[in-house]
Amino acid sequence: MGKRVVVVGTQWGDEGKGKITDYLAGKAEVVVRSQGGNNAGHSITIDGERFALHLIPSGIFNPNIQNVMANGMVIDPVSLFKEIDQLAARGVKNFKLMISDRAHVVMPYHLILDGAFETLKGDAAVGTTKKGIGPAYTDKSARIGVRVGDLLDPVVLSDRIAANLAITNPLLKLMNKEPFDAETLLRDYLVFGERMRPFIADTSVYLNDAIEEGRKILFEGAQGIMLCLDHGTYPYVTSSSPTAAAVPLNCGIAPMAITDVVGVTKAYTTRVGGGAFPTEFEDDTSRRIREVGHEYGTTTGRARRIGWLDAVVLKHSRRVSGATGLAIMLLDVLSGIPTLNICTHYLIDGKRVDYIPGNYRAFAAAVPVYESFPGWTEDISTVGRFADLPINAQGYLRAIERLSGVPIVMFSVGPDRTQTVTLKQPFNDSDYEEE
Repeated sequence: MGKRVVVVGTQWGDEGKGKITDYLAGKAEVVVRSQGGNNAGHSITIDGERFALHLIPSGIFNPNIQNVMANGMVIDPVSLFKEIDQLAARGVKNFKLMISDRAHVVMPYHLILDGAFETLKGDAAVGTTKKGIGPAYTDKSARIGVRVGDLLDPVVLSDRIAANLAITNPLLKLMNKEPFDAETLLRDYLVFGERMRPFIADTSVYLNDAIEEGRKILFEGAQGIMLCLDHGTYPYVTSSSPTAAAVPLNCGIAPMAITDVVGVTKAYTTRVGGGAFPTEFEDDTSRRIREVGHEYGTTTGRARRIGWLDAVVLKHSRRVSGATGLAIMLLDVLSGIPTLNICTHYLIDGKRVDYIPGNYRAFAAAVPVYESFPGWTEDISTVGRFADLPINAQGYLRAIERLSGVPIVMFSVGPDRTQTVTLKQPFNDSDYEEE
């Protein structure tokens, strides 16, 4: 029986999920993107060549893998075809791609609204990428959204656009923005529909058939658990749920179909945009981590905020999402730092707290308490086994296991897919094995 493995980010996104998904995709037959849109990016390095994906699943580089964009996504056709064309220009043309007819469409007015809402929020802006993701999910909840399947039916699409613009255009006028013309949108998006037609399908039916057939399936999402709309640091969150718990809903499968959850975790912590970040620090060490780790957003190019690893965050992620194993990323970036810190708990109003409080003001006031560990100076980029790591690096990884309560199943010592050390292969039932 094939396993169904979910890859989730355990922090605020940008943990390196793309590399792990790409690495595990070599063991899978189907790779599924479950939620989000082109507001996130996966960086994948293959034979020294770097690729940035924003919408398309990470299995796209393997012609034998069926890639699925599931119903939980919001898809901007302009961005989708730009990505497909860019991949084709670099020789990636032979792939299998399927797009859910129930996924929602990011329309051009969503981008305008996203930027306008951020401006109106002023100092309370959450730092969105202004890709229209939030407004697209808002329309989905308001039941006026356009779905991918609608792009194939002129009558339905005309009705959906009319229903949407009846609300959106007056709102745009109030903000001194140009209204949109329904006929122009209908014409343009029917063209997109025709180009998307070969990919559009009921992906829930396909995935359930694949489960019945015992195929190995890998599920990936965007962002990280701390950006979950329900369980993240609200209101500084994304517009969907990147947890493993949300995968069944976002893909149209039963919850019991998930067999394993790999929590991707940076060896330190980063965050993009606004919001509280208890372990954040800015000094020569953080600047070194930012430059060595190339900590700039894949989608926006924004410099990421840097912090020490936070075990409270990892325990929160384990609780609300579940993880059967951790994949520790960018361990090599910490080489040469004399002392490393891991946050074990917070002090809030003088009280010890080892969970993420729902009250955002309380979280913003959290003072991190650290356990310190000696660093290492050795270059670990060619390490192929856990035993070959410097003893202090081994100790750091064991501390992560102890403080998070989750075993490490793999760790990364460099950007290439070959620089990944596997301790336990999620798609196998065997005990620990080193590759």
